[in-house]
Amino acid sequence: MKKNKIVYLVFVLLLSSNIFSQQKKILTGFVNPLIGTGGHGHTFPGASVPFGMIQLSPDTRLNGWDGCSAYYGTDTIIYGFSHTHLSGTGCSDYGDILIMPVKGNVSLTNYGYRSGFHPSPQGEEASAGYYKVILDKYHIKAELTATKRAGLHRYTFPASKNAGIVIDLKHRDKVLESSMRIVSDTEVEGMRISQAWAQRQIVYFVARFSKPFTSVRINHHDEIVSVGTELTGDSIISCFSFSTDENERILVKVGLSAVSSEGARKNLDTEIPGWDFEKTENDASLAWNDELGKIIVEGGTIDQKIIFYTSLYHAFLTPNLYMDVDGNYRGRDLKVHHADGFDYYTVFSLWDTFRAAHPLYTLTEPKRDNDFIRTFLRQYEDGGMLPVWELSGNETDCMIGYHSVPVIVDAYLKGIRNFDAGEALTAMKHSAEQDKFGLKYYRSLGFVPGDKESESVSKTLEYSYDDWCIAQLARSLDNKEDYKTYIKRAQYYKNIFEPSTGFMRAKMNNIWYSPFDPSEVNFNYTEANAWQYNFFVPQDINGLIKFYGGRGKFSEKLDAMFTASSKTTGRDQSDISGMIGQYAHGNEPSHHMAYLYDYAGRPWQTQEMVHRICKELYVNNRDGLCGNEDCGQMSAWYVLSAMGFYPLTPGSLVYAIGTPSFSRTTIHLENGKSFTIIAEGLNGNNFYIQAAKLNGVAYTKCFISHADILDGGELKFFMGPVPNKEWGSHPGDFPASSITDDLISPVPSILMGKKNFADTTSISLNVPIKDEKIYYTLDGSDPTTLSTIYQHPILIDKSTTLKAFAIIDGSPESFSITANFRKIPNNRKITLKTKYSPQYSAGGDMALIDFERGSTDFHTGSWQGYEGVDIDATIDLGEIQPVHSLSAGFLQDEKSWIFFPLEVSFFLSDDGKIFRKVAILKNDVPENKEEAITKDFSINLTEAHARYVKMVARNRGVCPPWHPGAGNKAWVFADEIVIE
Repeated sequence: MKKNKIVYLVFVLLLSSNIFSQQKKILTGFVNPLIGTGGHGHTFPGASVPFGMIQLSPDTRLNGWDGCSAYYGTDTIIYGFSHTHLSGTGCSDYGDILIMPVKGNVSLTNYGYRSGFHPSPQGEEASAGYYKVILDKYHIKAELTATKRAGLHRYTFPASKNAGIVIDLKHRDKVLESSMRIVSDTEVEGMRISQAWAQRQIVYFVARFSKPFTSVRINHHDEIVSVGTELTGDSIISCFSFSTDENERILVKVGLSAVSSEGARKNLDTEIPGWDFEKTENDASLAWNDELGKIIVEGGTIDQKIIFYTSLYHAFLTPNLYMDVDGNYRGRDLKVHHADGFDYYTVFSLWDTFRAAHPLYTLTEPKRDNDFIRTFLRQYEDGGMLPVWELSGNETDCMIGYHSVPVIVDAYLKGIRNFDAGEALTAMKHSAEQDKFGLKYYRSLGFVPGDKESESVSKTLEYSYDDWCIAQLARSLDNKEDYKTYIKRAQYYKNIFEPSTGFMRAKMNNIWYSPFDPSEVNFNYTEANAWQYNFFVPQDINGLIKFYGGRGKFSEKLDAMFTASSKTTGRDQSDISGMIGQYAHGNEPSHHMAYLYDYAGRPWQTQEMVHRICKELYVNNRDGLCGNEDCGQMSAWYVLSAMGFYPLTPGSLVYAIGTPSFSRTTIHLENGKSFTIIAEGLNGNNFYIQAAKLNGVAYTKCFISHADILDGGELKFFMGPVPNKEWGSHPGDFPASSITDDLISPVPSILMGKKNFADTTSISLNVPIKDEKIYYTLDGSDPTTLSTIYQHPILIDKSTTLKAFAIIDGSPESFSITANFRKIPNNRKITLKTKYSPQYSAGGDMALIDFERGSTDFHTGSWQGYEGVDIDATIDLGEIQPVHSLSAGFLQDEKSWIFFPLEVSFFLSDDGKIFRKVAILKNDVPENKEEAITKDFSINLTEAHARYVKMVARNRGVCPPWHPGAGNKAWVFADEIVIE
């Protein structure tokens, strides 16, 4: 931070005692926005204010996973400075309205006007609300700052007769429509509609220059245009020319709006009426200091404070204001609406942020959190659905669950209630009663089947938790019927717990997915494997502990996860990072797991693991985050954990206690009270809690209630170098999470049995609870309590339909399951000359002749995938026999780089050595057909006999030139080869 800024801040702070108490300090100096810009953090370093609409930041990368924020910490090229950026996401969007200062007659393309820079303290500086960089190509100093809805640029030029400022509306995303009008020799307005992650993002802007430009050149044959000109098209890039003296400063201020150019103008006139860069910059710093001052930490190292306040900074970057100063906003229907009495927001990464970020807001931002919820309800009213992953008025439907639900319920139960709770319950139920994303099966079967829907295990678990949250709100509103419905659904996690392995597993045909490797990353889980989703039952941890046989066995399972090899198998998943054993702190499904030891009565192990994660996986450098920041979630985990507690079950009123990172932490609450956490004796080795006092009274619990924090006061820990295994470990002293009402009977499952068999197969059934009884039939009829009770494996030798249900005394019958077993020819074998990808095996070599057909969703695992190679398969029929027809099924899903083969050839042979070609079938489906489709390449034969059938499907090799993956290997997905 510059010396003059510190002096200014000190002066203003002394005059602003109504904003900051004397104990609060200048905290922006502890913010390092460059943390997370390297590795896979995906953060940006530019200027913003808390929860603001503007993120004015340099763009160094145009595409790629590590370019999601448009900046990467090791890049040395800057394309310019755009006004919108996403913080830490795993998908790319934004980068709107790019501005770049230039010198000389540059080409109006991003490669033509870009510049090199040095990502170092000498070449680049970033702080809260401010960014500076030296553009080496032009010897121009660029400085950026921002208000809520406007950005301010200051460019210091060398002497030049040909200086310029580029405004690029083509930059990054696919442009659907854009326009620019030159209002005067100091003002430009325009709009841009683009498509990326958000299918239709609408941005209006008004830009003003502090000095009149002398001419305007556009990228259409370098045409010179004049004031009053209006440009339209999908690739508008303009350069505004100036003559500059040595070290002359030209400022550009830009207002944005999603509503209109007039809205952008109002935003700009209101928030940056003049040209005082220092005032705007310092106002931004003060705004950050105000927000950061809600939590004051003392003690610890300088690096720890930087990590803490940078984490708080990151947590307060999103969601983003999405409303003009006059209250107008663009809703989920992409129409203009008006908000009265609250601020309307966008960028809701709810699969991530429901876990820790929004619970943090209930402590630090309750009024703003209430506005988030009112935004949710407006989105329901305007667009017909609560948000899942909403971005600029667009629902991306990215990630799983309906996690606006826990955000609403957690806030409501904590007393944040300035919204219509009845409407909220109606909206929640609307989300829960959809048929998409496996919900139809979830409701009718009690779980999501893996052969019907991808990520079935994760979806079942997260739907169950969300339903528990709905039940909590229903109970608070005295809605007994809804409570009963959703508390039953909250237990559906029981239907995918496989007791013999102790894992949550997928089912295909009600048969446990096999072969099973808990370290395998496959499409049964969301960005994870079985280890990383195994413990996601925050609503009924006590019930899960019972499944394992008690707290000791449960703790052993946790130990096994944290001490396992960190190697994963299956498909590559870059989100799985920050590994401790199979725990992956770099992705959200693992975030609660270290605190589960508290629930098992072993809080010292929570203390050990939380201390380790904080120490090893958060670092003060560009590569300081072990995974995507994900709109504040990664950082919110650290903020809460460093204070000493964590909301393992949002929707409950309990925080599990870990171990504090600072000797003193004070939360300044919005109700005017303060809550202080003191860690006496804390140092690098003394991180174990020996004892505690709450407001001077001995405190033996390893959890604390939200009410205790809101009441203010002091929680004091006495720290030591060895665990005190007595503290927090006795019944009543550790937290509980349990469902005791309307208990269900889990469904039976098939532990063993081949769906397609040649001679016989033995069917073995199992249930997660020992005293469950299973009733079944084998003739396709519905079982009753008069049907056969399962006692031992069932041997079948013909095609059979098994139906079964389970029951526990005192509970209703479970859902009934149905499984079909098919007897197939026993003499067929297949030889694959080319090898399929291990992550798309469809069960192994026999997948292409197992009499099963894949759906249009390759994620279900029923398709066999080949990357960049042809498929060359030979089937041995066992003996020479008539062949009447040949067919092979394929999938095309061009968005996933999967294309139909260019051609499919069939060959016949009597001896397996000499083959005769009988067909070459050309593909006739366009390669750019967008939806996922299947096609059979088929031919009828006459008078044909053979023992061997060979099929060769020719892969196109690489993705076509028009495709986003152009030049990369293309995929062919096959299933099934049919021979009649």
